[in-house]
Amino acid sequence: MILLVWFMSTFGFQTEGLDTLSLKEVEVTAPVYQRFGQGQKAIAWTSEDIQGYNSRTLSDLLQETSPIFARQYGPGMLSSPSFRGTSAGHTALFWNGLPINSPSLGQSDLSLIPILAIDQADLQFGSSGALIGNESIGGSIQLRSTAKFSLTPHLLFSQEFGSFGTYNTRIKAGFSTEKLAFQTKAYRLFTENNYRFEDLSKPGTPTVDQEHGQVNQYGIVQDLSWKTKENQLLNSSFWYNRANREIQAPMGSNTQDLQEDESWKWSLDYEIFMQKASWLFKSGLVQDHLTFNGSLSKTRQLFFGAEWDYSTKNKWKFHAGTRFSFIKGDLSTYSATDQRIEFFESIQFLANEKLTFSFNGRHFVYLDNFKPLIPSLGLDWKIQQSEGQSLTLKASGSMGFKVPTLNDRFWKPGGNPDLLPEKSWNAESGFLWQSKNLEQSLTGYWMDVDNWIIWLPNGSVWSPQNIRKVRSEGIEYQGKANFQTGKIHWNPHWQYSFNRAVSIQGIAENDPSLGKQLPYTPQHQATVGIGGKLNGFSISFAGDYTGKRSVTADNPRMMDPFTLWNSRFSYEGFSIGKIKIPMQFRIQNLFDTNYQVLYLRPMPGRSYHFNLSIQL
Repeated sequence: MILLVWFMSTFGFQTEGLDTLSLKEVEVTAPVYQRFGQGQKAIAWTSEDIQGYNSRTLSDLLQETSPIFARQYGPGMLSSPSFRGTSAGHTALFWNGLPINSPSLGQSDLSLIPILAIDQADLQFGSSGALIGNESIGGSIQLRSTAKFSLTPHLLFSQEFGSFGTYNTRIKAGFSTEKLAFQTKAYRLFTENNYRFEDLSKPGTPTVDQEHGQVNQYGIVQDLSWKTKENQLLNSSFWYNRANREIQAPMGSNTQDLQEDESWKWSLDYEIFMQKASWLFKSGLVQDHLTFNGSLSKTRQLFFGAEWDYSTKNKWKFHAGTRFSFIKGDLSTYSATDQRIEFFESIQFLANEKLTFSFNGRHFVYLDNFKPLIPSLGLDWKIQQSEGQSLTLKASGSMGFKVPTLNDRFWKPGGNPDLLPEKSWNAESGFLWQSKNLEQSLTGYWMDVDNWIIWLPNGSVWSPQNIRKVRSEGIEYQGKANFQTGKIHWNPHWQYSFNRAVSIQGIAENDPSLGKQLPYTPQHQATVGIGGKLNGFSISFAGDYTGKRSVTADNPRMMDPFTLWNSRFSYEGFSIGKIKIPMQFRIQNLFDTNYQVLYLRPMPGRSYHFNLSIQL
């Protein structure tokens, strides 16, 4: 019904530009992790940056355009992020400022997050417990959806057809005035995953068909922004997502597992802007149902919080706030609740036009445990600044932490309620060089993670213990440019990362994993790509390289490196009257590379995808 109303109200209207217009007497500020994250590496994507991924998932975006390694169990299957050698549970994931990782598992499945559902995405690297909160040991992923003011009604319908029985449908519609903005997004992603692969578990490695890997996902996102007064703003977002999946079995297995994921997310913010200060009151609900082979697991998270910002005329900025979380888990072996209270504060000092310092602190209470202070310090120093270019030194030191998950503490049998939080110390430093047409950054980092939780056999029962200590260190280099040859606009980009993540304390003195690279953690990763635009035509060509990975902690088996190349061609100049008809054609795995991300988990070969849209 909502979509029908949008269609009736938008048909016949011409689409205007999608740039955000300033709100009179309302100062919309950047998120706190951007304003007080001095010294830390960050990547930000705008809606224009991610437009080419609108029919794909967050897993695809991260793997192809960032230094993050996505551990994929197959196309459409579980995909988890790894920042700088840490595990998926060491990545904090936020949607509109709400933490949305599963409290029972301590992580999220990136393959269940379609890009269409979000408008902006940011990455924060390194331990950020003070600034971000729980789980942000390796880094954090920040997702946001926004309804924009002062736009004429618009409607987008898009249909994609692809190899291996892929059919993706998405609809996006919106309407706004100077005081009220609506946005609705709906999607359905379907694939048979009926590709062919070489089965390494059978003699002669015959080529066989993937017969159990169907994915059917659909959902809707509703955003509302209301300027209740000249200096007050109400934002509300609701996101419903459901996915039914045939879990792809590893080579050599005949399992026929089925999984259903269903989630509801709702955020409600109220902002009050004053001359030097602002208030943000935040609440939200995240509810997840996971049914695996008929066994249902339910978790619910309820959040309430308030934040205050204050700026002096020229030198100081202050931020303080609190968040209360109520968590409940009902799983097959246990039912448990958890309550958490956080207090946090940030200070930024502008020493001069070139030098900025920040301090962040967080105080955390859960059950009977108290973390008195989780600190971080950072600085940005513009060493050189001249017309058209600048060189900035960034440096920071920070602490991260992760509360044991509900499964870690309460699983029966084996849960360990006496587990300590995992904690980390992180230091990084680097340079950012920017000019009119070129940007480059180089970052070096060091991180120790202590009390790393591992499940180990305890008699006939497995139980988690604070055993491992891990050290991660490396470098990350990124660059992008834009230039013009004749009438063609080019935008090449490139990046390389080296990561050494090893165990320095194991389960025993003679642990063979000591000093070895962590499993499924490539030391070398790189991406390179270039895109060009001319008169509505655009073309891009990109590749990403993943180095060798070990299968087990003691490294006896290594997986071969692989490089995947993708290409995309689109045309946005075709229209019929006021109706625009953008078209896109892309090829994934252009050279039909035979590869695996994880051992015995087959991945598809070359695939073709055609996308046709109707935009009003």
